[in-house]
Amino acid sequence: MTHKSLFIVLDGIDGCGSTTHSQLLAAFLEHKKHFKVHLTYEPSKSEIGKILRKFLKNKEIPPTTDALLFAADRDLHYHNEIKKKLDDGFIVISDRYIESSIIYQSIQSDKISIEWIKELNKFIGYPDLTIILDIEPKIALARKNEKYLEKFEDTSFLDKVRKLYLSRAINEGYHVISSDDIIEYVQEKIQKTVLDMLNS
Repeated sequence: MTHKSLFIVLDGIDGCGSTTHSQLLAAFLEHKKHFKVHLTYEPSKSEIGKILRKFLKNKEIPPTTDALLFAADRDLHYHNEIKKKLDDGFIVISDRYIESSIIYQSIQSDKISIEWIKELNKFIGYPDLTIILDIEPKIALARKNEKYLEKFEDTSFLDKVRKLYLSRAINEGYHVISSDDIIEYVQEKIQKTVLDMLNS
């Protein structure tokens, strides 16, 4: 089956299931539909991404530092990995991307505007399709091991995160799919959304 390359992002609050559903979607498109698929994630596997993963546990790191590091990691991620795969005709699926930075960093600090985050990320390419997986924060956090919680993962903060995700989804035309259901049912909705776009 021939098709033009497609860049898909699954995003949402922590515990929304973006990692699980990115993996399931990649397997479905590759093995059932026989597309060339590249699965990736953020923070990326680069050295900057490794630093970020450590910093996500540290509440002493300023939000501005987080934003700058995420932008640097994403710039490298896009140009050295995502764009190359798109140029080779792959469907690229990323577990999180720029929307995570826009949401999380702008809520972390009044000093950080959405416009500033966009300016930091002005050299990257944007997804063809963004799917926001929506879930109640209490349910999302119940899915996670308390020992491994990151600094963003508390209910009051995630309530604000969720509201901004849903608000931006309306403004930006993102697809919103509830992930508060059995995995198979949620994944079926995601697959239909992606196939509809591929067939359009």
